[in-house]
Amino acid sequence: MFVGNLPTDATKETVEDLFSKFGTVRSIELATDIFTGKCKGFGFIEMEGHEARASIAGLNGKTFGGRPIKVRFKDDRGRRRRR
Repeated sequence: MFVGNLPTDATKETVEDLFSKFGTVRSIELATDIFTGKCKGFGFIEMEGHEARASIAGLNGKTFGGRPIKVRFKDDRGRRRRR
């Protein structure tokens, strides 16, 4: 799953704690700044299908670290009309 709008102080541990309420987190990859090590505001989480759907339903738009996070399947991008 894709997770966006994360706060810069988010860590793998805090994100795992948030998502583990919905099931087992298999892996977490947060995009981090190479110089500061801080989170760039997005990452990817791997969970079982039904647990992932539950976490999307429970967390998308909810506040985490003072910001409303975006949670969706990573291939579920906004469909744009092509001409």
